[in-house]
Amino acid sequence: MIKSVIIINTSGKIRLLNCYENQIPLNIQQELVMKVYRAIAKRGDDLCNFVDGFTDWPTPDTRIIYRRYATLCFVFVVDSSESQLAILDLIQVFVETLDRTFENVCELDLIFHSDKVQHALMEMVMGGMVAETSRDEVIRSLAEMNKLGSGKAGSASPISSSGYHR
Repeated sequence: MIKSVIIINTSGKIRLLNCYENQIPLNIQQELVMKVYRAIAKRGDDLCNFVDGFTDWPTPDTRIIYRRYATLCFVFVVDSSESQLAILDLIQVFVETLDRTFENVCELDLIFHSDKVQHALMEMVMGGMVAETSRDEVIRSLAEMNKLGSGKAGSASPISSSGYHR
């Protein structure tokens, strides 16, 4: 199970935090993010992207899988039932999805368009379980949401003032 998805910058500022374990209060979640950040910040680029046996997390059997992209670090906190390589691939798909959505995603995109980032993540991970791994499917879903949000949905039929379809 995926316990948490975190995006942090190189300064340790949280850009996204989704915790799928409900029993962890928000203030504890923020402390945990700082512990995760300290665990991965001191690791060099020559080390692998896996931290096994992360004992600072309140629930046992915790692993950290992360990937750095420029000034951002994408972190998935998981248990041992998840494949580390599959999660690395999921991180790659998530970043590629964001990159296509924002045309070269940067930290400001995550700040000013957090709703789109959250929606992309929700398309991929639901309740701590991987729901979708196809970048194209996630991008298609995001495009449909954008159409609905802007009122350009082609399938909606006009409704007259009386409430009946024309």
